[in-house]
Amino acid sequence: MIALTPDELEMLDRAGDAPMLDQVERWARVNSGSHNMAGLAEMAALLADAFSALPGEPKLIEGTPVESIDTDGRTITRTMGRHMLLPVRPGAPVRLLLTGHMDTVFAAGHPFQTLSWLDGNTLNGPGVADMKGGLAIMLAALRAFEASPLSERIGYDVLINSDEEVGSLSSAALIAQAARGKTAALTYEPALADGTLAGARAGSGNFSILVTGVSAHAGRNPQDGRNALLAAADLALRLAEGAKAIGLPCNPAKIDGGGPNNMVPDRAILRVNFRPADAAMQMAAQALVDDSAAAVMIAHRLGIHVHGGFNRPPKPMNARTQGLFDLVKRAGADLGLAIGWRDTGGVCDGNNIAACGVPVVDTMGARGGAIHSSDEFLLIDSLAERARLSALVLARLAQGTAIKGETP
Repeated sequence: MIALTPDELEMLDRAGDAPMLDQVERWARVNSGSHNMAGLAEMAALLADAFSALPGEPKLIEGTPVESIDTDGRTITRTMGRHMLLPVRPGAPVRLLLTGHMDTVFAAGHPFQTLSWLDGNTLNGPGVADMKGGLAIMLAALRAFEASPLSERIGYDVLINSDEEVGSLSSAALIAQAARGKTAALTYEPALADGTLAGARAGSGNFSILVTGVSAHAGRNPQDGRNALLAAADLALRLAEGAKAIGLPCNPAKIDGGGPNNMVPDRAILRVNFRPADAAMQMAAQALVDDSAAAVMIAHRLGIHVHGGFNRPPKPMNARTQGLFDLVKRAGADLGLAIGWRDTGGVCDGNNIAACGVPVVDTMGARGGAIHSSDEFLLIDSLAERARLSALVLARLAQGTAIKGETP
């Protein structure tokens, strides 16, 4: 444990005293489901106003439209919400990236829309942990850091996107651009309730596989048909069995298609997800998709089109990432916090950042749990705790503390 300097102590007090709970409650009352354009616009405006307390000017950047396959097999283009980018001291020799997301998994019509107190330290509500609590922590830490004598030593970009919960397809290029040239990154996904962080992450690939057969009457001439639904089911089984054989998590999640019992279905869409642990497994997953689709197309004498791919590359715990985790762990120890981490199959924007060669700790947000459900909760005492941790990590990076694993 290192003795904290007077400047650090003042910075930590300022971080812990920030009005984070008021912000969380206000922000969580705004429904910002990933496809609620009105709610996302309101949330983006609130964040731009709040983050304008920092040096630099927040910019709201139009989201790139995203293509998907609908239940009829048609390619549709969807408008996405705007993303917020705030560059601070872009000319600084050492620059960091801090990221978060304003969207939640709860659509405008979802029944989970209100806040309630479960006890004096536990707030239940949509997005309170994932990640409106994290956004408040990020802002509190940055404001405290900016008031310290260390602030002029580093620059940073703050990027808050509007589509993380649906894969960040609209913001992927913006994330890659913001990550370029950064020394390290912090992302404000929630930690577990006990404070455990996410370490290595699996990657994620989502596919919509369109199967086009031939319709026919089920009684008069079924032999003239090509059953797309049957072929999609065959493909789902081949993918699941092939993935199991190589230790690849695979989830055939849904088949859209079919129709009246007296018609051979001529169209079906298989939705499937893969979670490869590393780059080699991702390549094996792609090969499995390609080979299985080709085999089913021949066996069933019909057409198959594969849409989608791997939008979240695997995030390994390499030497530089381990070095950043160690720096966070030491900062936590100086605050009396035991910081641990464990690997996970979950994915986030930390995957994208790591793929750019930037070490990232991506669970710097609040402690909480039951995320993506109506039981989501935030532990209120973690707001000050984690804001202080982030502020101290920023201070240590500004003081030139080395990230182990970096090339001298």
